[in-house]
Amino acid sequence: MNRSDDKLLLANVSRRGLLKGMAGASALLLAARWDLGLASEQAQFGAGAMPGGWVDNPNVFIHIDPEGLVTIVNNRAEMGQGIRTSLVMVAADELGADWGQVRVQQANADQDKYGNQNTDGSRSMRHWYDPMRRAAAAARLMLEQAAANQWGVPVHEVKAGVHKVVHEPSGKELGFGALAKAARKLDVPDRNALVLKSDSELRFIGKESGLINGELKSAHPKAIDGEDIVTGKAVFGADVDLDNTLYAVVARPPVYGAKVKSVDDSEALKVAGVKKTVRIEGTGQPAAFKPLGGVAVVASNTWAAMQGRKALKIEWDMGPAGDNADYTSEAYCKSLEKAAQSPGKVIRQKGDIEAALKEADKRVSATYYMPHMAQSPMEPPVAVVRVKAGKAEAWAPVQNPRATREGIAGILGLDKENVTVHQTLLGGGFGRKSKPDFVSEAARVAKEFEGQPIKLQWSREDDIQHSYFHAVSVDHLEAGLDAQGKATSWRHRTLSPSIASLFAPDPKHIQEFELGMGFNTMPFSIPAIRLENPPAPAYVRIGWFRSVYNLPHAWAIQSFAHEMAVAAGKDHRDFVLDLLGPDREVHNLTVGDGWNYGEDPDLYPIDTARMRRVIERATKEAGWGRETKKGRGLGLAFHHSFVSYTAVVFDVEVDDKGKVTIHRADIAFDCGPQANPERIRSQLEGACVMGIGVALKSEVTFKDGVAQQDNFDTYLIPQMADAPKVVRVHLIDNADDAMGGAGEPGLPPVAPALCNAIFAATGKRIRRLPVGDQLAS
Repeated sequence: MNRSDDKLLLANVSRRGLLKGMAGASALLLAARWDLGLASEQAQFGAGAMPGGWVDNPNVFIHIDPEGLVTIVNNRAEMGQGIRTSLVMVAADELGADWGQVRVQQANADQDKYGNQNTDGSRSMRHWYDPMRRAAAAARLMLEQAAANQWGVPVHEVKAGVHKVVHEPSGKELGFGALAKAARKLDVPDRNALVLKSDSELRFIGKESGLINGELKSAHPKAIDGEDIVTGKAVFGADVDLDNTLYAVVARPPVYGAKVKSVDDSEALKVAGVKKTVRIEGTGQPAAFKPLGGVAVVASNTWAAMQGRKALKIEWDMGPAGDNADYTSEAYCKSLEKAAQSPGKVIRQKGDIEAALKEADKRVSATYYMPHMAQSPMEPPVAVVRVKAGKAEAWAPVQNPRATREGIAGILGLDKENVTVHQTLLGGGFGRKSKPDFVSEAARVAKEFEGQPIKLQWSREDDIQHSYFHAVSVDHLEAGLDAQGKATSWRHRTLSPSIASLFAPDPKHIQEFELGMGFNTMPFSIPAIRLENPPAPAYVRIGWFRSVYNLPHAWAIQSFAHEMAVAAGKDHRDFVLDLLGPDREVHNLTVGDGWNYGEDPDLYPIDTARMRRVIERATKEAGWGRETKKGRGLGLAFHHSFVSYTAVVFDVEVDDKGKVTIHRADIAFDCGPQANPERIRSQLEGACVMGIGVALKSEVTFKDGVAQQDNFDTYLIPQMADAPKVVRVHLIDNADDAMGGAGEPGLPPVAPALCNAIFAATGKRIRRLPVGDQLAS
């Protein structure tokens, strides 16, 4: 079912003495390891320059102490997606643990022990589901064998129940804790001896919980962190407060790549509470995950530090960043639109596009724009770092502990073994906290204060103006229709600055992994196709934003498919189902070796039948085809990303003043097996609201290289009134396929579905995001 299925290795690491502080003499500690040779995945991601890339030895640990307490070591970041609960739940269910006796321990940054800890790409559950289950199954079999040995009975006569092992003929019982010491002395079962529980034996995995589309489902384990979060006990990055802490903020260059030429800090040092200023050297560009540079103000409290920053007099040296200082959004958009009218680097070609367009009975063309956006998590970046006696210790809300550890080591000149990174809960991430520049800043400041903790806090203004911005994009599409309204040709030119510009000299073309996000994997069955990528230089830090380049590609493709349907005089749903063509598996639509989110295309092909099912389910549930009153309409969009399938239908009303009311959203989703359906629903509901912000409100613009938005009064995010009155998520039960991602696939089709609904309601076509006041009469 999963790619780890035939290469999972298990070891009783208690017997190796690993994690000695946790594995006592009478405890069972089990590790699961993938041996996958994932070095190739790093290359497939097109990011050999990404620090660390992927490793081939992820470990997951299950620990049972003599009292029966089960502890799961979680190596992925918890940022609201519920992974600390979901992964623990998978192991607990397969093990047979009593949920009340299960705990989670967050792993510190340690690639050698825990493998890849980078939480992005919607990979946590799809990569860890099988290892978790099989590690737990091995532990369960070892407990059963230990009990059989103690009772002197055949192991097939004993069976693990809920937190105990039972000898079925005699009714004898022993708790997990009583068996842990004996179990740790046993060899780990051979992989072929592992028998996973049947669906009927599972208590949690795949089970629905709560009120689902108006129907009350069965109870479910309580979220690991839920009570602490709602009672204010949970520890996020900003909650870490050590004794004798000093507080810092940084004045960063207004333009990407600029550096401090001179600084006068005399007035800053007069502010009550200010202790010192510290110069932070910038790396220029490409910046990777290193600090932008600037001047830090250190004080006895954050407010004093902020007031001291205002008093700084800094002269900036634009140097080689001069081009960046000329960067203005409107001019850049026009340059991309002009470039989109000329041929670009050919990415994919099928048939004779020029002849097909020339022979078409009707031609359709359109150009779409998506602006820069900032991830803007509710918790801005923050880190606490203490440097003492040649060692560093950090507490931070990071998605990428390994890069964080390496960044601290690099800026302080330490071996990574002398750096400890404690991963706190994240108050949102969306990709921003994969880039730990803010922790390196804190480390640089802490170097000046031996033994004293430094908490470096970003403000909301810092976060928005100095983000790793989602790439601006222009997409130009042309298509031909025959006399029956059937598509005969499709040309698509996509232009965006590349994430690769963050790590190496700007390639000015988006890379294979970016093209693989919905562009050259477009699965429509059209006789003539030509996909091109003209150049687009980068002038700011380009970083990944939830769902990355799937956003602009889905926005353009799904909007244009609707325009084609209107031009053909056909129902949108019927038209796109015809575009998909016959049910088939598309194993590789990409150039060269291609990119498929790092997954084997034989295991994860693009299955047009699965795409068809989510379209049909979403439209059925939404009542597609029903009559609507004037000013109200339905809009559809769908997309394949992170090896999952999503379709969205919006029911939208637009009044005479252009106000948009979303009456309902119907979302159909197929990610294969569903480990924790409650959290999948939550992810899709959140993606729906976030996507509405992408469509209606969110935009960062630049003038002379400076971001013009600086807080939520100018960088707009969705409010409660913008959310749908009703959101219905329809999960497609598809346990026979490989497990896909859930965190990001819900976002790409939201904006085009919403704008297609706006067209159905008003007849006004939106081709530039955000919608903003374009609907005002």
